[in-house]
Formats: sequence, C-alpha cells, structure tokens
Amino acid sequence: MSHETRRRAGWGATALARAPALTLVILLAPIAAGLAGTLLPAFGWLPVVGAAGFSLEPWRILLADPGLGQSLALSLWTGFATTSLSLLLALALLATCHHTPWLRRIRQILAPLLAVPHAALAFGLAFLIAPSGWLARWFSPWATGWDRPPDLAGFGPQDPWGLSLILALLLKQTPYLLFMGLSGLSQLPVESWSATARSLGYGPITTFFKVILPSLYPLLRLPVFAALAFSLTVVDVALIIGPSTPPTLAVRALRWFNDPELSWRLPAAAAAVLLTLLVLASLAAWEGTVRLLGRLSRFWVIGGWRGGMGGIARRLALGGGGMVFACATLSMWGLLLWSVARHWSFPLAWPERWTLENWTGQTDNLSAMIGATSIIGVAATALALGLSVACLEHEARQRPTFAGRSLWLLYLPLLAPQVGFLFGIQVLLVWTGLDGGWPALVWAHLLFVLPYVFLSLADPWRAFDARYQQTALALGASRARVFWRVKLPMLRGPVAVAAAVGFSISVAQYLPTLFAGAGRHATITTEAVTLASGANRRIIGVYAAVQATLPLLGFAVALWIAKRRPG
Repeated sequence: MSHETRRRAGWGATALARAPALTLVILLAPIAAGLAGTLLPAFGWLPVVGAAGFSLEPWRILLADPGLGQSLALSLWTGFATTSLSLLLALALLATCHHTPWLRRIRQILAPLLAVPHAALAFGLAFLIAPSGWLARWFSPWATGWDRPPDLAGFGPQDPWGLSLILALLLKQTPYLLFMGLSGLSQLPVESWSATARSLGYGPITTFFKVILPSLYPLLRLPVFAALAFSLTVVDVALIIGPSTPPTLAVRALRWFNDPELSWRLPAAAAAVLLTLLVLASLAAWEGTVRLLGRLSRFWVIGGWRGGMGGIARRLALGGGGMVFACATLSMWGLLLWSVARHWSFPLAWPERWTLENWTGQTDNLSAMIGATSIIGVAATALALGLSVACLEHEARQRPTFAGRSLWLLYLPLLAPQVGFLFGIQVLLVWTGLDGGWPALVWAHLLFVLPYVFLSLADPWRAFDARYQQTALALGASRARVFWRVKLPMLRGPVAVAAAVGFSISVAQYLPTLFAGAGRHATITTEAVTLASGANRRIIGVYAAVQATLPLLGFAVALWIAKRRPG
C-alpha cells in the first residue's frame, strides 16, 4: 500500500470516528439552545420585548386563561386515545396475520399510507366526514332526506370532543406502528417460536400475545413513545380538523406565539414548557401502565389456556384495518375530486362539471412552492443520509466510542414537543441573523429528518453480512473501495427507502418551516395549512394533492432504485 493510500485511509478512519460526535452536536446543540430559549421567556426574560427580569408573571397569565383546563384535557384525551387505538389495532393485525398470507398484503399497502403526510390525510378526511362531505352525499337524499347540508352541531371536522382529530391521527399512526411491528418481528425467531407453541396446542393469536408480544413490545417502545408525543403535540392536523374553541394546548401556544402583541411570547413560552412537562408525564404514565398490565397479566401468560384459531378475532382485526385503509383511500380520492371539480352542489355524489382550471390557475405558486419544498427536502435528506451512513459505518468498523453509544439521543426530537424548542431556536436564529435563510430551513428540517433516516437504515446496515467485505479485503481491495463497490451497492435498496422516508418527513414539516423560515419561504405544507382557514375546497384539494404526491414520487424513485440492477 502506497503512502498516499495509507494517508487517505487514515483520513477516512478519522472522519468516521468523528461522525457520531458531529452528528450529536448538529442535532442536540440546537435542541438544547432551543429549550433554553423557551425556558427563559417562560420565566419572564426576553429582552427583545422589554422583559429583562425574571418573574412568574407568564405563568400567572397562562394559568388564568379560562380555556387552559379544556385545552389540557383535549390534548391528553386525543393523545392517549389515538395512541391506544392505533397500538391495539396494529397489534391485533399482527396477532391475526403474522402466520398468514395476509401479512404480505398488508406490507404492500403500507408504503402509500406511510408516504402521505398527516396534513393531506386530514384535509381529505375533513372533505369526507363534513356535513356536506362525500359520505353525506352518498346517502342523501334517498336515505337521509337531506337536500342541503345539515346543521349538525358537534359533528364532523373540528368537533369539540376531538373525535375527528383522533380519527385523522389514527389513519397515520396505525400504519406507522404496524410497520414498526413488522420490522420488530423480522428481528425475532417468530417461526420457531410459533412452531413450538403450535406443537403444544396453542392457537395462533394466543401464541402471539403469550410468546411473541413480550419480546416484541420492547422493540416497539420507542415508536409508541414517538406516536404518543406526536399525538399530544401535533399542530398542523389540529389546525385543519381539530377543535378550535378551545383548541389543544399546542395550537393555543402557537396562536400566542403568532400574536401581533409581542408580550404574548412570554405566556406562549410558558405554555410550551407546560406542554413539554405534559409529554414527559404522559410518557411516564404510559410506561407505568404498560408495566402494571404486564404484572397483572403474568398469571394469564403462564397459565395453560391455549385458545382457538381466532376466527372472530381475525375478522374483527381485518375489518378494523380495512376501515382504516378504506377511510384513507377515500380521503385521498376526495382531494383529487375536489381539485378537478368546477361545480359540485349538494347532495350530488359526483361533480357536475370538471375542470383543470383549479390547477392551471395555481401553476406559478405551485412551481415556486414545489421547488422550495424539494430543495429543502433533498438537502436535509442528503445531510441526514450522509451522517447516518457515517455513524453506522463507524459502528460496523470500530468499537463504539462514547458518542457512538449515545446515538440513541438522535430520537430526542421525536419525543420532545416541537413547539417546546422551536421557539427558542427561532430566538437563536434571530439573534445570529440566520432566520429566514435557506441554511436555517435545512437545519430545522434536519432535526426531524435525521432520526427517521437513522431509524430506517440502522437495522439493514447492522444486518449486512460482513463476509462479503472480508472476501473483498482478502482480495486486496481497500476499505474505501469495498464500501463504494461492494457494501453500498448491496444496500442501495435500504438506502433508497431511508432517503424516501427522510424526504417525506421533510415535506410534511409545518412548524420548523414556520419558525425557521420567518415567513419568507412558503412550502406546499405551510401553504396548505394556511388555506385551511378558507372555504375554497378546490384550491385546498390542489395543494393537498400535491403535498401527498411528492412523497409518493420519492417512494416510487426509491422502489425503482431498489429493483435496478447494478451497472
């Protein structure tokens, strides 16, 4: 090996060794600064608005708000209800289908559901279940007698109980937890466990809950925590379809942050801190409840009840899963129909006249926003992919350093409320003069793209058979050549899927774009959520359809790359 080759190899090893620490700094430093930038105003210190002394006045204003209790209750109710129902449905599908051909069919329909952003599904669902929505049109007037949209207080989008918000979140959280459950099952010897249990007379569903679930749930703990934290703190979906009088706590905090009176930034920061504490308490309560249920069910687990074939349970689980898929599909079709409808009066089930003017009239705006969305998404995904690959390759080659063993901290943005630290990051960006710039936008998106890219890529990278590398090294290839010519081409499928996941996460970001962009850069998502306050379903349908299409195109490209033969 020449001196130049050794020098390059040494530089590469040094760069890989520094990758975990660099990744943690890029991710955690802004979050820590953001939390500090939110905590200080929550206790009265924000010199930019003339508050230069610490006090509890922001908390007094917050606690004196008459709707605070209802906002807290709504956040807790919608968060826990969504997560519980999503997890139960995902586990029911896994329990009834893990040993059947239905599992392959479920895998095939998961990708499009995972690709569609929350906001797009929320718009479609609102068009579906509104009093003048598609469902009401199907049954009117022949079944309902309605010849005009009914005035149903408390029914449909933005109902005061948050039921429509729970349903909207359920359409995304169930496929997400189901996907993570399938990933967890692939890491366990499910076939051998099931064969042993069947030989002892246990039914398939009983086998899942008694034998497989105790080992599967630890692998699902982090995804469940992320789902609970997201459901408690979601803003864009709550703005589109959630209660408004009062709103959830996250929406209330955002409204105060956006108030023209700058002094409201202080109680808004206090509300963000309260929301963070609420999430921490909720995660602790969830984990405590799960452990309590584990202890209470121990007698049933070790008991001799074997169960039957679970025919009724399978039909119920498949029925629930089918309803989720059907509701999501109809929601997306509703968006497309409204985007090409010229005139669609109630109670007609289909538009009377069709047009492309809804699209052509938005060409200039759409082009600019698609460009901005794509630039931010591609840049953030590329950075996240590079950092994730570097960290995982360092882990595969060398003994993990302290930073390498601390990479679990990458998942912190999935558990911390966005509004809890993005306001502080905005203050930091304003102070440094970086707010509203492209680097700030990409950086803000990277905070949320990186955890998902790393999570998507970690298992395939760690499962790579090292014998391929050892064979290439024995033939005289350098480590760099082995990486570029052997390992990376063999892992191009998982890398492409991780990139598609990262791009879809970037497309869906609302708050990071709002806070870091300072209103200077509009993306498809920010524009679609802004349009939610209007009543033009046709224009909303156009933007929501584009928002759903961009991630789907990303996954289509990933699938093409995965199936393409190496050149």
